[in-house]
Amino acid sequence: MKKILVVDDEKDVLDLVRRVLIRGGFEVITASDGKEGLAKVYSEAPDLMILDINMPVMDGWQVCRKIRGDPLYKHLPIIMLTVRRTKTDQLKGLDIGGDEYITKPFSPTELIARVKTVLQRASGKSS
Repeated sequence: MKKILVVDDEKDVLDLVRRVLIRGGFEVITASDGKEGLAKVYSEAPDLMILDINMPVMDGWQVCRKIRGDPLYKHLPIIMLTVRRTKTDQLKGLDIGGDEYITKPFSPTELIARVKTVLQRASGKSS
């Protein structure tokens, strides 16, 4: 079973994404800010991260850059899930290392489909 780390400071969103992913057959761990999320990357070694951008302590941009700069975790698939809808934000998210960029509100069906696609692409890559 693939393990997914969901990082979002909004409890309702965190709970919804967690439920959707569990129904999709995934193991889910959560964090409520970027600093906690980064710590859980190192302690839990997830197969994929779903990352909000607007968070206290450490935002999603900072978390993504730190992960992409770490030789051990630079290949961790990251899906950005955020309210930031501009093309500039989407391009920035992909440019700094996000594998997918989904805006809120999101479709649970689309989220599961994108998670599966990103995991398939990641399993095809060599480290």
